[in-house]
Amino acid sequence: MSFPIRLPSDKPLLTVTHPTPSLWIIELHNGTDNRLTTAFITSAIIPALDAVERDWRNSWRAAAQTSKDEQGGKGALIIVGNRGQHKFFSNGLDYENAVKNPFFFPNVFNPMLYRLFTFPIPTVAAINGHCFAGGMMLSLSCDYRVMTDGSTRNAWMCMNEVSLRVGFTSSGQNINFTIYLKVHFGASWPLPFGLIARAKVTDATILRKIALEGHRFTPKEAVQWGLIDHIASGDTEGVLSKAQEVAEAVGGQAKAGAYGLIRSGLHTDVLEALQKELPRSSVALDDAYAKARL
Repeated sequence: MSFPIRLPSDKPLLTVTHPTPSLWIIELHNGTDNRLTTAFITSAIIPALDAVERDWRNSWRAAAQTSKDEQGGKGALIIVGNRGQHKFFSNGLDYENAVKNPFFFPNVFNPMLYRLFTFPIPTVAAINGHCFAGGMMLSLSCDYRVMTDGSTRNAWMCMNEVSLRVGFTSSGQNINFTIYLKVHFGASWPLPFGLIARAKVTDATILRKIALEGHRFTPKEAVQWGLIDHIASGDTEGVLSKAQEVAEAVGGQAKAGAYGLIRSGLHTDVLEALQKELPRSSVALDDAYAKARL
């Protein structure tokens, strides 16, 4: 397989590179903030995951044919935000369009998370900026998380469905000031979101801050409370360098071929939820299903 791979080929939204024999990197570049749209997920992210797995499995099978290849079968995947900027890992879903499609979660978003929870090699999220809502779920679905330390610009992790902090800046008579309001977003969590959060965060107090308070975690808070594993100084390349260090350290765990199977066994409740369709709990939702189907 020849790298780099750009997907989709006519208008690339991500790039897959293979810088070392045991490392693959998916760079997300759907604009600067990587909104997780239907096209982005179905035409780029899921095919990229398939390409990485296909390439790793070919090398793993080849290594199984010889006892001399001690490094054969190693592998790890890094997912990083747009390397041309240092502000966003992902700004979450294209929410307005997502909610118009009753099949978005069961047929688009959930399958992406399912692929990550069943991926056969270790996965590392290189969080090079803000990581909001669906972007935070994407990062939590990876095995390891490395985040910028926020020293050059602010960076937050946040599930902002319950509330959104909005700033209004005004000026007059040589005085500039900003007023912050908490605007209720009012979006519920799909069932898998809560299970993923509980699978990756065991402290009930922190879960409350994530889900019910919409807390914006700074990198220092995120590493202190176990949301991420490491913080890295510098810009995106500093985050990526640390993520590569982590990936190289854990890539050997894939050699036996059992890594993804064991991870799947740890999270059977998450996988079951990701495979379920949304319940038709109201007349409006039932009609939306029918409209999309017919």
